[in-house]
Amino acid sequence: MVQKDVVLKALSEIIDPDLGKDIVTLGFIKELVISSGKVSFAIELTTPACPLKNQFREAAEKLVGEIEGVEKVNVTMTARNSRDEKSENGLKQVKQIIAVASAKGGVGKSTVAATLACELRDQGYKTGLLDTDIFGPSVPTLFNISKPEVFQREKMLIPMEKDGLKLMSFGFLMGDAPAIMRGPMVSGYMQQILLQVEWGELDYLIIDMPPGTGDIQLTLSQTIQVDGAVIVTTRAALSLVDVSRGILMFEKVGVPMLGVVENMSHFICDSCDKEHFIFGEAKAPGERFGLETLAQIPLEPGRGRNMENYKSNELNKSLVENIARALGKATAAKIEPPEVVQETDTVVVKWNDKEDWKINAVHMRSSCRCALCVDEYSGEKILNDEDIPRDIKVESVTPLGNYALAVSWSDGHSSGIFPYNQLKELAKA
Repeated sequence: MVQKDVVLKALSEIIDPDLGKDIVTLGFIKELVISSGKVSFAIELTTPACPLKNQFREAAEKLVGEIEGVEKVNVTMTARNSRDEKSENGLKQVKQIIAVASAKGGVGKSTVAATLACELRDQGYKTGLLDTDIFGPSVPTLFNISKPEVFQREKMLIPMEKDGLKLMSFGFLMGDAPAIMRGPMVSGYMQQILLQVEWGELDYLIIDMPPGTGDIQLTLSQTIQVDGAVIVTTRAALSLVDVSRGILMFEKVGVPMLGVVENMSHFICDSCDKEHFIFGEAKAPGERFGLETLAQIPLEPGRGRNMENYKSNELNKSLVENIARALGKATAAKIEPPEVVQETDTVVVKWNDKEDWKINAVHMRSSCRCALCVDEYSGEKILNDEDIPRDIKVESVTPLGNYALAVSWSDGHSSGIFPYNQLKELAKA
């Protein structure tokens, strides 16, 4: 008879390239049953849209099928659901929730959220899109829904459905009337649209968040369990100044940052095909904050005009793949953040499992890449080193996921985010 440990040993040869470990160690193998030469098991992925799922399935069937005595292999591909299925709210059957946010309005966040939802739907995933912008809902316009019909069943709102995509928006509930209300009333409406919509079984729920980092955003982040957040921005200085605030908000409420989408990145000349970067050709926003740049979306005719006639393309496919990979890493890979102390004029980053990094405090402050210290158009430094106090001190440090530290300084500067790879290089200097 085929033994369980033999099957697991064979499956341990499959390595997840993003996480650097085998799928047995990662706990992906579930419901292993061996009966009369037939081996059945599930591979539980970190996210439904994992781009490696077919590769994992084929490798598992081959490796287990080669074991002596195995006549048939049955592999089921599943994905984790981190929500409590006994919950009474409408999210209990939603496998993963992704928030699409921007700390600044007008950067195309709603268009990116709708594009992501449509692309996931077209790839065969059960998807919903929730528009939570109470003062400026976009979904009715993006999907050309002028007379929405919203029904209720046992105190639960039923989402509208458009070509297989489930939709809910404050715009469906309020129509064209202006939203004039105070904070407590806004929070009440937010709670209702988050918890009292009957989504049913979904692979993904995309939440189009309102711009900013105020009470509404905090209410949303603290009311439901969000699996990851995507920040949409441009390279313009006014947008980037607020990006760090958005990142800090999500980190403080325990929402993993998946990466940055740079919208309106450039346009391509229709005469010479040259790419023109209208906000400058400095580093991509993701690099500045130690996050992955998930996509650089150009200005192009037709993008975001009407999602009724959505058509997939390679850029949108790569956006979904990059987000799926980032979700997998956020779900499975966590590191212990370092301790940061200051010894006289030296900032010491102390790790449990590797050598400490020692950085001169003035040099570290001088190396800040935020939009207040580096010109976004030219990439040139605008911070004057002579303005940095020689006795500058680190006031506070906030770890940001697996990728960076947010540092507040004694000179009042608090928008600096230092990726770990940047700190490592500073320590070598």
